Amino acid sequence: MDTFLVLIGFLFAILGLIGSFLPILPGPITGWVGLLLLHLTKAVPNNSTFLIITFVIALFIFIIDYFIPAMGTKRFGGSKYGAYGTTIGLIIGLLSPIPFGILIGAFLGALVGELLYDSSDGGRAIKASFGAFLGFLVSVVLKFTVSATYFVLFLTTFWEFKHNFWG
Repeated sequence: MDTFLVLIGFLFAILGLIGSFLPILPGPITGWVGLLLLHLTKAVPNNSTFLIITFVIALFIFIIDYFIPAMGTKRFGGSKYGAYGTTIGLIIGLLSPIPFGILIGAFLGALVGELLYDSSDGGRAIKASFGAFLGFLVSVVLKFTVSATYFVLFLTTFWEFKHNFWG
């Protein structure tokens, strides 16, 4: 059973990294589930304080992730259309074979969203789409940093207690 929990936990830790870039998968929370599964094994001592602190951090990042792109958009004079466009462009960019499609898609999506909101002012639309894009980047960096930290914590904890898994 421990081996199964470790394998599933490892999968969640990897999905946490991937979820840092995908808007449909909460990266840090998914990575935290990997840590939880590792700590549910008999081989790793349960550390409630560690799990609570890492969960609170993941939850905090999950919550502010909804505000950061909007703050970037608003700071640069954008609208909700720019924020929505960023998300749609991100998904399209993710599916495209273009290198850095996720970044190009996020920016172009924000630009299209802003132009749909107000096509009369292209300069404002570019500035606002840059703000939406910047907010997206800040959000991704925060999520990836936390998810990568959880992945490293998963690996180091597993390595520390590996002898408990196989005797």
